[in-house]
Amino acid sequence: MNALHQYQSVNTQTSVVDVDRHQLIQLLLDGVMERINMASARIKAKDFEGKNKLITKSIEIVAGLRSFLDMEKGQELSQNLFDLYEYCERRLLDANIRNDIDALEEVAGHIRKIQEAWRGIRSEAKESGLI
Repeated sequence: MNALHQYQSVNTQTSVVDVDRHQLIQLLLDGVMERINMASARIKAKDFEGKNKLITKSIEIVAGLRSFLDMEKGQELSQNLFDLYEYCERRLLDANIRNDIDALEEVAGHIRKIQEAWRGIRSEAKESGLI
């Protein structure tokens, strides 16, 4: 493993240890966006092996986000996010099979909206003293 990868690994591990649940989800959302953008670039560069790894990791992250949902407490909102994450996973699989940049952009758009809402929730929680 080269020095850059070692640094990234340590940096990621340190980040995860130092964050609360809200920040962890934010890191996952950021991570999936980064990998989707990199996968799009890999498709354009015709690096299909690299694209495959990035999209596979994106699917794993989205599945992880889905697993964080509290279906009992969140009820309708959690179900809607569950369905959206499931849809995003299918679209990422389609993008991987078809080298479909449009599908990647569609998923990125959905994740971007979730990111914006998630950031807003954090601000509201801070203002109310919950975190």
